[in-house]
Amino acid sequence: MVLEKIYSIDDEVFAEYGRKITGADVTEIVAAGKAITFPKEGSAYEPSTAAFEELAISEWIRKECFGELPTQVGYCYGHSNFLNAWEWHTSSEINIAVTDLVLILAKRSDYQDGKIDSSTAKAFLLKAGDMVEVYATTLHFCPCEVSKEGFGCVVALPKGTNTPLDEKAGDPLLFRKNKWLIAHEENEGLIARGVAPGIIGPNYEIKY
Repeated sequence: MVLEKIYSIDDEVFAEYGRKITGADVTEIVAAGKAITFPKEGSAYEPSTAAFEELAISEWIRKECFGELPTQVGYCYGHSNFLNAWEWHTSSEINIAVTDLVLILAKRSDYQDGKIDSSTAKAFLLKAGDMVEVYATTLHFCPCEVSKEGFGCVVALPKGTNTPLDEKAGDPLLFRKNKWLIAHEENEGLIARGVAPGIIGPNYEIKY
């Protein structure tokens, strides 16, 4: 099913999920992201991208967005059109759109008794160069593309997030360090990898 209503991050409703960040110069990091070749199909994610970490904006993010905590600045890029899953962290996530893209978001508080209905989702368009903070209380996952060229999204998080666990977790939803993950019940690929199905309702698609 197509998710047709797409909000702007300037709409008031976005304040329930995150905030738009202004005042930072993202020119260099957007250019660095555009220089990275996208996969022909599927998406890729790097928790830390060397070409990003050496830029001044990465230090700005560490100081201004994470209060001087150790951080990592990585990249999610490629091709994706569907909701597919939702994840959350115990911290905010900073995103910078290298291309136009859509984030499909929901509230962690709506995840109850191991289930969340996809009808709670709201989609937000980020234009290339937009920078946002996605709150820890917000469910999110891989961005969706809005053109056949694919999407590119800088992802900044506390250092170590989304890296493999050192030992098996007691919580079945803890998939990586500081990454709790639930799959849409139709996403057989993630479920086969041990991700718990928790999203019911349509697996929404973004079309363009």
